[in-house]
Amino acid sequence: MSGNAELTWKGFYRNNGTKGIRNKILVMYTVECASFVAKEIGAAYRNSGMDVDVVGFGGCTDNEYALRMMIAMIRHPNVGAVMTVGLGCEYLQGKSLVEIAENEGKPAAWMLIQDYGGTLKTIEEGKRVVQQLHERLAKETVLVEMGLSDLVIGAECGGSDYTSGLAGNVVVGRLFDRLVEAGGTAIFEEIVEAIGLKDILLGRGINESVQKELGAAYDKMLEYCKSVRQYSVSPGNFAGGLTTIEEKSMGAFAKSGTKPIEGVLKVSQPPLHPGLWLLDSTPDPHFMSFGYTNPNDNEGLMDLVCSNSHLLFLVTGRGTVVGSAVSPVIKITGNENTYRRMSDDLDFCSGAALTGEKSMDSLAEELLELVISTCRGEQTKAELLNHKEYFIPYKYQSAGTNCEM
Repeated sequence: MSGNAELTWKGFYRNNGTKGIRNKILVMYTVECASFVAKEIGAAYRNSGMDVDVVGFGGCTDNEYALRMMIAMIRHPNVGAVMTVGLGCEYLQGKSLVEIAENEGKPAAWMLIQDYGGTLKTIEEGKRVVQQLHERLAKETVLVEMGLSDLVIGAECGGSDYTSGLAGNVVVGRLFDRLVEAGGTAIFEEIVEAIGLKDILLGRGINESVQKELGAAYDKMLEYCKSVRQYSVSPGNFAGGLTTIEEKSMGAFAKSGTKPIEGVLKVSQPPLHPGLWLLDSTPDPHFMSFGYTNPNDNEGLMDLVCSNSHLLFLVTGRGTVVGSAVSPVIKITGNENTYRRMSDDLDFCSGAALTGEKSMDSLAEELLELVISTCRGEQTKAELLNHKEYFIPYKYQSAGTNCEM
């Protein structure tokens, strides 16, 4: 792929100055008691041509970590409109979230099941409101040109095997290098998969200040893993040919490419400027008493979404079926057997690099073509199958704050 025109597409302009590659209506429930109703509203538009996603927070008490994730999704450039669904007596009130959406210039509405008279009445009203939001988006959304310099891509890996570090993550790293060179933004996470790589990690920091940030994030991660007696390696990794945590770490780190790391992001913090960033999702020490992190692929994907990733890479050797709400997921494997077995779920195979049929650079170019097609509206396998999972965990102690942030 060559030429600037081939690397552009029409994006959706937001009043906060950002541009999205999707124009979603986000239905958000504010307590688990409202999850059924919210999901029924969203399910009514499955395969309708309307892009409706459902996310939510199951807790009933104040939780700053989850609240910040909810707010980050409201502000996300792929989200055009927001509707909140609550029961009525929970701590997190949807009206406050809607006020944030309106301040962002996004059409929004809120509803409480207790006020509308229960399940059936709220579902019917919710469907009517979603239709109204869709009509507003169709009339009001402005299309603008986007290119690689506007794009934010997040990456993580899951179900790794020996091919992940030899082909899958390596091709992502090559594409990340290309994205950064074009003025775009790349985010990688899973510092828990950097065990044994502290010197290499610090050596990638763009300056001394960033090197200190990286060192602090690494040390915190190592202490955390010790405290919970859990490291990011599993029986499935061993069955896939990985032998040590260091071997897995080297493979996982390959997805970061070779560019300098600009800094360390916290969950729900967008990058300050283009370049390569590390996302740190390990709980901070003074919050550990509240509850342990619950690492899984969808937690990681949502963390990346909440740092404004337009698009996500999920690299897998053993295979995975999940997608993500808000941002499309391109699933990549370096294992040709896995790709043939799970071709309904996986989008891209870089296994030809291991047989010598193709170079890493040519495969990265093919992956870039898939990225551009996805930005232009082509659906990923997860989107086609309606895999739009999400996971918002408890992590931090209550801060007693509200939505005014």
